[in-house]
Parts: sequence; structure tokens; C-alpha cells
Amino acid sequence: MITVMGATGNTGRKITEALLKADEKVRALGRSESKLSELKRRGAEVLAGDTNNAEFLTKAFRGADAVYTLLPTDQRARDYLAEQDRQGEAIVKAIRESGVRFVVALSSMGADLSEGTGVIAGSHAQEERLNKVDKINLLLLRPVSFFENFYGSLALIKQKGIICDSVEADLAIPMVAARDIAEAAAKALKARDWKGVVVRELLGPRDISYSEAKRILGVRIGKPDLQYVQLSYDDQVKALAQAGFSESFANLYVEMTRAFNEATIKPVRTPENTTPTRFEDFAEEWASAYKAI
Repeated sequence: MITVMGATGNTGRKITEALLKADEKVRALGRSESKLSELKRRGAEVLAGDTNNAEFLTKAFRGADAVYTLLPTDQRARDYLAEQDRQGEAIVKAIRESGVRFVVALSSMGADLSEGTGVIAGSHAQEERLNKVDKINLLLLRPVSFFENFYGSLALIKQKGIICDSVEADLAIPMVAARDIAEAAAKALKARDWKGVVVRELLGPRDISYSEAKRILGVRIGKPDLQYVQLSYDDQVKALAQAGFSESFANLYVEMTRAFNEATIKPVRTPENTTPTRFEDFAEEWASAYKAI
């Protein structure tokens, strides 16, 4: 049995589907029973509940050969990092009390740094907690920005014909497809062939700037003049607040983009951390979503 947290989310659903396809027994966790229903029809055992609740998670982890864990992100939480701490502590307590021995944890590039990384600080704190759990084999997956984050720009492009962020326009940074993260996680959850603590970075096939990304996306939707607008840090905070995100999250997000702009977070690409899905392939799927709204 393999337990998957966030089984209706970006990575969790893909992991669950891959495991079911491989005839693995899967216990899929989520907050909504209705959203889990499709996975149940496909053969997963499903459990709906509050992932802040250590008792719920302990029940979900008990009897599993391996678990996939992540910190659900509530971008509207009044205190974003405090919420992540609560979730992280519940996960660690459940790992200890359930006795599970193999843990694949979704973390983030930059989680090795103790400060100056904004929202990534939650992943750093969780890695620290997990590293203190005795007698587990822990795989920390450290991806970077998801391709799928560009889905958040669909409405703005429709309304104003622009993409906005506070990342420098011509700064090439790694971006990765959720499917590649899921593939790495599913493979590890099935194999359970590592010992101790292992870190694996996932950087996508190549570094891409926002200027290049908007050109690729613009061509796919018939808008070759699609513009990327680099916001000041203050304006980025205001834009996120207007979109409904909490002040806490908005300030942490900007601190993260500053860390990339100033090379506080500077990933080093290797053959081992380069993943296969191209941004151009994702752009086709993204364009279909754009045309559907």
C-alpha cells in the first residue's frame, strides 16, 4: 500500500494515476470526497479529511509501505508560514506514530537555505523536521517553478494581454512540469530502493526566461505580441493582494522572486536533475485551456 497526500492536486493526482496504472495499491488523500470519487472509481482507496489533523494522517499512513507528503499551500492564510508549520508538524507526527519507513516529500529548490527565500522557508522548516525523524528512508524532491503556474495568468491575458511578475524579464530560470515531478515520485514510491536521506533536484529540460516563455505562449494562442510586464516588488505585493492572496503570502512570494533575481537561489543544472518535458509541449496544453475560457 502506498499513501498519497494531495491526491487531487498538481502532483498527487498524477502520482496516484501512475501507481494505479502499475497495479499498486493506493490510498489517496484529499479534503474533498467528491473530488476523490474519480480515483475511487479507478481503484484507489480514498480518505477525505483535514491534513492539519495528525490523527487523520496517522490513520492514513498506518500500514503503508511508503507515503508521499507535501505541504498544502493556502495562499490566503493570514500567516502563511505558521499554517505551513502546523501542517508540517502534523505530517511528522503521523510519520512517527504510523511507523511508515519510506517517505517521499515534495520540497523545493532553495530549501537548503535557512533565510531570505520567502515562501520556500516553509519547505526548509519541513526538511529540518523530517530529517529529525529516526528510522525512515527519506527522499526530498526539490523542484523549481512549475510550468503549470502559468495557468494563473489566463484571465489576465484575456483581459489585458499581458503576463506580470516580479522576476526579471530576461533572467533564465529553471521551470519544470508537474508530470516530471510525479514520475520521479511514483518511481521512487514503487522501488523503495534508497537508504537514509536522499535529495533529488528537478529542474526541467532547460532554463527559460519570462521573456522567452511569453513568446512561446503568445505564439500558441495567436498573440505574438503578448507582453511580459516586470512589476516592482511593491506593485507585485499589491497585485497579489488584489487577486485575493494574503498579505503574508504576497510578501513572502516577493522575497522569493528577489532571491532568484539576486541569485540567492541559483540552481546548478546537471544531467541528473534535468527532466524531459519541454516547455513547448506544455504550451500546447496551456493554449487549449486559454481557448476554452
